[in-house]
Amino acid sequence: MKSTGIVRKVDELGRIVLPIELRRTYDLAVRDAVEIYTEDDKIILKKYQRTCIFCGNSDQVVDYKGKSVCSDCMADLKNK
Repeated sequence: MKSTGIVRKVDELGRIVLPIELRRTYDLAVRDAVEIYTEDDKIILKKYQRTCIFCGNSDQVVDYKGKSVCSDCMADLKNK
């Protein structure tokens, strides 16, 4: 894990501000969703991407009855 040297305080509502440099580096725009993970004593933030429930692919994912399915798996399902 690499330290950025950036320190931020948590505000009264439990929020922190991600510096613009990090948002640009990781392509985070206003209103983008971020997943939160924990590992040992670490909090890990990751930009959220919808993935196919069958193969995990994140390309050409569509919503089908509340589930995310990629176009390849959708085609496989249609052929069965």
